[in-house]
Amino acid sequence: MNGILENIDTIRRNKGYSQEYLAMQIGMKQAGFSLIMSGERELKYNTLLQIAKALQMPVIDVITFPDKYVVAKGHGTATEAVLQIKLDGDKKDQVLNIVLGEQVAELLKSR
Repeated sequence: MNGILENIDTIRRNKGYSQEYLAMQIGMKQAGFSLIMSGERELKYNTLLQIAKALQMPVIDVITFPDKYVVAKGHGTATEAVLQIKLDGDKKDQVLNIVLGEQVAELLKSR
């Protein structure tokens, strides 16, 4: 957690914000903010969200500072799901109509 606190302090200083200003932006007194920054009081996730918003940065960028989080492209994986249900004739047609719509179900029956 100290790394995140150091990141917050560095970002705050880079932006020229005082502890008092940042504390005011997140709706807390400077003394309480100072306790968080010194590690004497726990930094809660909701407070981290508010700080990131006040710093005009995504939370992940505050955590990974000075690096920025970048989503890797091309690493998404498609997921295929197969559902197998055994039904008698009429019930099968009803389910196909419900799930796929009547036109698609008719196309599948004609194959």
